[in-house]
Amino acid sequence: MTSSSIVEPTQNRRVPLATRLFYLFVAIVALGPAAFVIITPFDLQTQAIFAVFTAFIFLIVNRFKSRMATLIIVVLSALVSTRYLWWRTTETLGFVDPFDMMFGYGLFAAEVYAWIVLMIGYFQVLWPLERQPAPLPADVQEWPTVDVYIPTYNESLDVVKPTVLAAMVMDYPADKFKVYILDDGRRPEFKRFAEEAGCGYLIRPSNEHAKAGNINHALTITKGKLIAIFDCDHIPTRAFLQMTVGWFLRDRKLGMLQTPHHFYSPDPFERNLGTFGRVPNEGQLFYGLIQPGNDFWNATFFCGSCAVLSREALDEVGGIAVETVTEDAHTSLRMHRKGWNTAYLRWPLAAGLATERLSIHIGQRMRWARGMIQIFRTDNPLLGRGLSFGQRICYLNAMMYFLFPVPRFVFLTAPVAYLVTSQNIIVASALMVMAYAGPHLFHTLATQSRLDGRYRYSFWGEIYDNVLLFHIMGPTLLALINPKAGSFNVTSKGGVLEQELYDTPIMRPLMILAVVLMAAIGVGFYRLLFTELFPGDAPVLWMNLFWCFYSAFTVVAALAVGRERRQVRAQPRVRVRQPIALYFDGRRSLMGRTEDISLGGGLLRMDDLATDVTVNEEVVINFEQIEDISAVPARVVAVKGREVRLEFMPTNLEEERTIVSAVFGRADAWLNWDDRPPDTVGKSLIDLSGAIRGLVGMAARNVRRSREPVQQPLPAAPRPT
Repeated sequence: MTSSSIVEPTQNRRVPLATRLFYLFVAIVALGPAAFVIITPFDLQTQAIFAVFTAFIFLIVNRFKSRMATLIIVVLSALVSTRYLWWRTTETLGFVDPFDMMFGYGLFAAEVYAWIVLMIGYFQVLWPLERQPAPLPADVQEWPTVDVYIPTYNESLDVVKPTVLAAMVMDYPADKFKVYILDDGRRPEFKRFAEEAGCGYLIRPSNEHAKAGNINHALTITKGKLIAIFDCDHIPTRAFLQMTVGWFLRDRKLGMLQTPHHFYSPDPFERNLGTFGRVPNEGQLFYGLIQPGNDFWNATFFCGSCAVLSREALDEVGGIAVETVTEDAHTSLRMHRKGWNTAYLRWPLAAGLATERLSIHIGQRMRWARGMIQIFRTDNPLLGRGLSFGQRICYLNAMMYFLFPVPRFVFLTAPVAYLVTSQNIIVASALMVMAYAGPHLFHTLATQSRLDGRYRYSFWGEIYDNVLLFHIMGPTLLALINPKAGSFNVTSKGGVLEQELYDTPIMRPLMILAVVLMAAIGVGFYRLLFTELFPGDAPVLWMNLFWCFYSAFTVVAALAVGRERRQVRAQPRVRVRQPIALYFDGRRSLMGRTEDISLGGGLLRMDDLATDVTVNEEVVINFEQIEDISAVPARVVAVKGREVRLEFMPTNLEEERTIVSAVFGRADAWLNWDDRPPDTVGKSLIDLSGAIRGLVGMAARNVRRSREPVQQPLPAAPRPT
């Protein structure tokens, strides 16, 4: 790594005053033409020409991949969308009927919300910062001391143990860091494990303030200058501290550095829809694009794990915040108010377990939603001192996102009002609506695809939001009314699912919505085919039918997420290729490499045919790239050609540590975390259509099973007397 690749800390990378004044002058001069484009009314033909012209500009500029081209596309999208909102405000709200007014203003309010989120979202990711690691000094005596906290409450030791073992072998001077288990469960087996492993073990008298209180209690006991925090299932690579700590020496006002939350197991969306490794997961957009965008504005959020924090900064803000259930984001907000900087390093240096069940996943998101609205109510980023304009906008966007359920519900159901009750929710002809809304939708989707394409594929955001819709709506509205309501819930990790099932209780509200949408489509076609229409009604009917069909498509695709697929492996496998050697009874050996491994075993591909290897044979596997103890006892469970499957059989903690290092410890273990093919609309439609077919197939199998005759057991033979 060369010094030229290092991003300077915040105070050293400010834009010169002359440059800022020039940008401000250009922006002021551009306001006049922009306002003219936005407010000038066009007739249908002129608006259609405008739509074609702006689409042509996008197609030309989109051929270039530079940052300047992206800025031009973002400005173009903002102009077109703002023009659409101006038209909606000035020309489409002339309602006469009170029911038209109720539905019409409801839709308009949802569109205003969507426009605000779109604009501040563009601002947030205008210039993502690609920060690189800062090298540490050559003299290790200058390296700061680090306390590594691993808080736990009710997770099993099998989940916590790999994280502890991996943290203890991070590449950092042994006298400069210490690992602590913060056990709010106060379990004797955890204490025994900590003593055997040689790490610290801390408990407290009560569980007040949950995870935040647990960390704050530890802060009163340990003395390290920096605090590294890992959720108990987030296993760090060996390079974690060396890659992160350098920034605290380069920027003395750095209060927190966050790294991505990467998951080596599929979340419910990926597992139930079969997209693991092919489609970016739900969190990829945040950690791949939004956090680098936040970093540009010095507004990186603390995410609770895989982060390093300054003890001095924590002391100044009173420790981890305890007033809300999203204590992590609230803590970074307090740091920013006190003038501390934060940073984001988009290098995945740890990996964890994703939530296994959809119900658990939704529960976690409900807590996030409630917590962010609690912060909005109790420590609103738009109010108070200490924040820059960019920081206020970034925090505001994070909080406003979780208000999406009501607008989302309005967008999904708005066409039902016209199809079923003939309520006119937009006072304009169908052609005018298409002439104005069409460019707005085209530029919004196309621009987001350019900005988000690596991290969020087309239509997938709607699937995620649809699944969460009814479950987040209540907690967010409750938090708006009473920010102190609700409690902290621990997200459980680790588990298996023996058989496929459908999570009907979770998906029931969405199932009802799907029925309503399909019924509305049926009514719309009935009106189109069998009733007499007024002039101009047919185009309006077709427009609302298309709208309703699209809503139904996204809702039914979201219903497919409720199909909980079997998960029989307690230990998820990871694709790892590294050289190994197998040793048999001291007289022969085979060389090869791993194909995939887990904490429980692995698949090996040997250099030669494994003809002499037998099932149940005891062997020793040696991981060639691991220093110190690198051999682990194992048992052969399957042999086919050059492929050998093993079950690891460690006999002590050192051998368990070797397995953890082999699976998770490599510095480059997760560097391909965002390696995905580019976004295409067709591919997304194919994936979602496949999910719907899978859901239909499951329903058909269940119907067939329900019709099969129940086999009555034969009567038992009479017992001899």
